[in-house]
Amino acid sequence: MLIGAVVNRSERKKTEILAAARGVFLREGYSAAGMEAVARMAGVSTATLYAYFPSKAKLFEVVVHDAVLTMAEPVRASLGAKGDARGRLTSLALAYATFMSLPATRAIFRMVTSERRRFEAVADHFLQSAHQALGGAATQVVEDLIASGELAAAHPAWAAGQLLGMLDHATLVLGLAAGDETLPARPLRDISEEAVETFLARYGV
Repeated sequence: MLIGAVVNRSERKKTEILAAARGVFLREGYSAAGMEAVARMAGVSTATLYAYFPSKAKLFEVVVHDAVLTMAEPVRASLGAKGDARGRLTSLALAYATFMSLPATRAIFRMVTSERRRFEAVADHFLQSAHQALGGAATQVVEDLIASGELAAAHPAWAAGQLLGMLDHATLVLGLAAGDETLPARPLRDISEEAVETFLARYGV
């Protein structure tokens, strides 16, 4: 019991450090971020921080990998939506558009791409994993609707990518170009429904 409590406490502390590090990296950028600032934000000593993460580079890598594991959860949750093709696709599209409009989402994408030269392997892993997680959720919905006879697409992954691509420019790309806090001029539901109607015009049965 005592060992389990120690392990749980250690994991909680690691989670707190990662949350603090993510905030510092996003706010300051990798170069300007200091391990002392991360330790202060996490409420631990610098020695404790280094006991968990031996270098700033290693801490950055773990922060990015942790973001990959958690970032797609809101989109995956939309897979539980019920209804016809239009309803299920709209739930997916709205969840994706909402996620891509979040300042935190845009910030993590911007941070990773800006540090690509320094951390090429980390950036490649992040972008590939994000594509697989988000695109995989969309592909699953498309495959389900093909199986039910509501859609006709020879390549479900391509079709799913086209749906998400219609949403990217108005959400993620807008934020990266105009600022993390910038919101689309139109409501996200309108953008999502329009993308779904265009998608159904191409693939709907």
